Order: sequence, then structure tokens, then C-alpha cells
Amino acid sequence: MRAAVQTEGDYIGAKAAAELVVKTHEALAGFLAHGQTLAQIDAFVAQTLDSFGAKSCFYRYNPGRMPPFPSQACLSVNGCVVHGTAGYLTRPLEAGDLLKIDIGVKYRGWIGDAAWTYSFGPPTDEIRRLMESGKESLRKGVAELRAGHPFLNWAKTVQRVVEDEYGFHLIRGLGGHGYGRSLHAPPWISNVVPTYPGEWPDAKLECQPGMLVAVEPMIAIGTGDTRQGKKQWPIFVADDSMSVHYEHDVLITENGPEVLTSGLEQLKDVITR
Repeated sequence: MRAAVQTEGDYIGAKAAAELVVKTHEALAGFLAHGQTLAQIDAFVAQTLDSFGAKSCFYRYNPGRMPPFPSQACLSVNGCVVHGTAGYLTRPLEAGDLLKIDIGVKYRGWIGDAAWTYSFGPPTDEIRRLMESGKESLRKGVAELRAGHPFLNWAKTVQRVVEDEYGFHLIRGLGGHGYGRSLHAPPWISNVVPTYPGEWPDAKLECQPGMLVAVEPMIAIGTGDTRQGKKQWPIFVADDSMSVHYEHDVLITENGPEVLTSGLEQLKDVITR
């Protein structure tokens, strides 16, 4: 498996793309307000990326079995955990909503891809804990992404935090991935440990210096199962319970993991306007 970052120029390119994702989220944090629609938010993402000289790597993305993705960003509300489109929900956002925004950019040949969750209005105690479970599992899981460590260590840590310590449910069948000059590359990175041989072939693959990985816990209150319409992008929690999604871009180095999107952790993610 070829390392994505092999030269100083590679590092500069990957870091610049990741930083544009952070800047886009920072702009969104200042823009989001009650009463907006997903279509308005998606248009703002398009304008922001254009102002940076970047393009969405999600727009028109076509993995083969689905229609081309129709939006600039993945915008997923409440029980929609990932891959929400700008048109799947038309009502304005209101107090009590949880909005997951996943931003993917292509900038000077490099990809940046990271997600954060925004609460519209102060979260309830349960929702606050749900958000904390995502942030804490991401932080502690990233610490396991060290050269020579298997990716299984990431899943063990994330699953322990989310399910054992907080009592919530990681979404089964969804996970992180390698990236670099393309949006998706090996390895696939599960958030839960495998339950039978061969379920996750990359589990024992070791982290190597130069790898770029996008790691992303997706968590729901009620269940880890999902539902999805035939040839439709949005993925929903099976019981429609509230969900969160957090994602960082991480470069694995000889000295440990470097979080290229660390600025997301300073976002104002409670929208009171």
C-alpha cells in the first residue's frame, strides 16, 4: 500500500487541502442560523469553496452503484446520519435539530475531507453527551493511529468509548478510509471490531508513515442499524434516533498521528441565532 505523502511537497498539498476544509467549517459556523434550509447552506458551501479556489469533491461523485451525488456537501439532519443531500429535507432548520456537515474539497490535486456536528439551539443533556461521545472517541481513537499499530486499535478504542462508556451505538457497516489525491483509497477503517473472521480484512493492517486517513465515528442513540432507499444517497438510523458524525484527516508520521483538521475542535458548534 503506497504512502500518500512521500515528499515535503506532498505534505504541503495535503495540509493545504485539509486546512480549506477547516476554513469552510469556520465560515459555516458563522453563517448557520435557525430558519435556513439545506439548499441555502449548500449554496453557501459552494460560494465559500469558490472563494478559496477549491471545488467540492463530493459534487457529482459517482461510486458506480448510486446516481451522482447532487450536492456540494453532505448535509444530514437528526436521524439521517450521513450522505444527506441538499434536497432530501426541504423544511427550515429549527431548535432541536442536529446537523452533520461533511465537507470534501479538491485543491491543487489534493483532497480534504472532514465532518462536524452542529446543534441548533442548546443541546439537551442527552444530545450533549451524544456529541461528547463523538468528539472524545475521535480524539482517543486518533491517538492509536501510530506507526506499527494495527487499525484494529482504533476500532477497539472508539467502540469502548462510545458503547461501553457512553452507552450509545456506533453505526455498523460505515467507517473511515484512506485518501490523498483521490477521495477514497485503502484501507477501509471500521469503527467497531470484527465479529467473525474476514469481516474486516484491513483490521490487522499496520499504520505506516505517510498514510493519509479520514477517520469518522458515526453514532446514534438507539441503534447501530441503518436504512437506505434504493439508489438514494441519504442513510438513516433504522429507528430514526438522533445521530452525530465527526471526522478528521490524519497523517501518520514516524512520531505519531498529525491531525490535519485539528482546527475543527475549536468550532462554535451550538447555533443560537
